[in-house]
Amino acid sequence: MLFKFAKQAGEAFREKFANVSEGIKDRIQGNKTAVKELDVEDDGDKVVLKGKATRAEAEKAIVEAGNTPGVAEVESHIEIVDDAPEAQFYTVQSGDTLSKIAKEFYGDAMKYPVIFEANKPMLSDPDKIYPGQALRIPPAE
Repeated sequence: MLFKFAKQAGEAFREKFANVSEGIKDRIQGNKTAVKELDVEDDGDKVVLKGKATRAEAEKAIVEAGNTPGVAEVESHIEIVDDAPEAQFYTVQSGDTLSKIAKEFYGDAMKYPVIFEANKPMLSDPDKIYPGQALRIPPAE
C-alpha cells in the first residue's frame, strides 16, 4: 500500500546517519514501535517498509517514516498480524489543533487525547503539531 506525505514536512533526525533508511529504521525502533523483522529501503523520496506488526504499530511506523524531511511516499509491505480496523491519516493544516482535528473526526473536541496517544512518541506535546505533519487518526470507539 502506498501512502503520500508532504516531502518538506517532518522532524529532522537528531543525529547524522549514513542514509535515510538507516535513520528511519533507528527512529522507528527508538520510538519502540513494534515491527518485527523491520527492513527499511529508500529510493529517492520513496521509502519501503517491510516486517510484521499489528495494524496500529504498522500505521505508526508508516507515519514515523513519512514524517521525515525528503520523504514523499511510503510503500508498506508490513504484514498485518491482527484484524483491527484501519486508521485514517490526516495532514495538519495551518491553524489546526488536536482539538479541532478531534472535532472533525469524532464530533468531540475533547477527544484530542485519542489522537495524541495514537501518535506517541512522535508527538511529545499535544500543543506541538505543525502544518504538513501527517497524523494517524484511529477509528472512533
